[in-house]
Amino acid sequence: MTHILIIDDDEAICRTLDFHLKRQGFEVSYTHTAEEGLPMAFASDIDAVISDIRLPGRDGLALLADIKAKRPALPVIIMTAFHDLDTTVAAMQGGAVDYVPKPIDLDELDAALECVLARGRTGSGDDLVLRAAEGGRPQMVGNSFAMKEVFKRIALVAQSRVTVLILGESGTGKELVARAIHQASAERSLPFVAINCAALVETLLESEMFGHERGAFTGAVSAHKGKIEQVGEGTLFLDEIAELSPRLQGKLLRVLEEREYTPVGGSAAKKSKARFLAATNVNLLERVAEGGFREDLYYRLNVASIDLPPLRDRRGDLVPMVEFLLRKINRDLRRTIRKVSAEVMACLAGYDWPGNVRELENVLMKAVVMERGDVLTLSALPAEVRQATVKATEQPGQKELPSLREMEHDHIERVLVNTGWHKGHACDILGISRPKLERRIREFGLKSPKQSDG
Repeated sequence: MTHILIIDDDEAICRTLDFHLKRQGFEVSYTHTAEEGLPMAFASDIDAVISDIRLPGRDGLALLADIKAKRPALPVIIMTAFHDLDTTVAAMQGGAVDYVPKPIDLDELDAALECVLARGRTGSGDDLVLRAAEGGRPQMVGNSFAMKEVFKRIALVAQSRVTVLILGESGTGKELVARAIHQASAERSLPFVAINCAALVETLLESEMFGHERGAFTGAVSAHKGKIEQVGEGTLFLDEIAELSPRLQGKLLRVLEEREYTPVGGSAAKKSKARFLAATNVNLLERVAEGGFREDLYYRLNVASIDLPPLRDRRGDLVPMVEFLLRKINRDLRRTIRKVSAEVMACLAGYDWPGNVRELENVLMKAVVMERGDVLTLSALPAEVRQATVKATEQPGQKELPSLREMEHDHIERVLVNTGWHKGHACDILGISRPKLERRIREFGLKSPKQSDG
């Protein structure tokens, strides 16, 4: 029988997990401190550990390091109420095989355990131990299921120098993800250089990427090192990669395949040890089918991928994002906005955010500039945001914006209808777990038509 060890200082959580896991057919032991849990984890009959990060005395990350030092193949799942990128990276790069946020979603925990134990059965236990990244990491904000998955993928891909393709609409934060990958990697002390492939004409972009020799073209009075050479063994981020011309696509493919390139006007090839990250807001496979992007280059870039959800599909992240952005704007503009009115939050929650996080920051900055007091009020928001929200939500005879709860009701109902009440697809779009969706359906009294609920 598979033996699971739970380490958490909350007796109620231990009892809940003990009851739940025993019903699943597991043998369960639990304790409340790292000091008590460590010798139990070293026992040969323990098959997996589920541990909280915040423990009295030695914390869960220190416990994780001790376990990995002596039993590197023992899978450890980390639980925490702190849903941020730093915690996720520290846990995943410390050797945890998964990261489950609190309050615990039992379905999510079951899925993590099943994945862990299936991996163990095939003999592919994770025995790689890397120290957690320290400081300097770009801050990313989000408590939604979709963003927690993004945090996990950042932590995982940062452990190797694999090429990563970052996908998402404009304004979702693709460069922020690229910087987070670099900062979480072992090469964080080396340069990170970004190039916008859509910002320069082909000849200038070629020189910027690959460099040029003296006399290569009119005005080339001296040799110039390209970004590939400048970055050395660091990270080169190619934004808007879909805008590369066919000729530059071919040159980039050579770098990725052969690790060499030739500067403009040069004859001798140079070697590259750079780590490449790329991003786009278009469907590259469609571009490949249309003949506008090389298929071989697409597969070289898409070794691993991270798909950023648009802001309209993770409205639950609005509150922490607004708090974070306002702190930043207060600091930058030397303002002291201390509160956001409920009307403002309702308006922001009802807007579709075609420009995503970039647009949200821009709207908040405009509002802070216009607000005279220390409370952000509806009148300070740009007129286009207020008008778009009212137009989308106002009913005949209704003059006030709906509450956040009413908006959540309408949004969940709309997603369920659009997915034909396929709850799995609805959870993916909403960024919530299946149990949470079921609770909302009951709370809102939503009714399914007579068809499969997926």
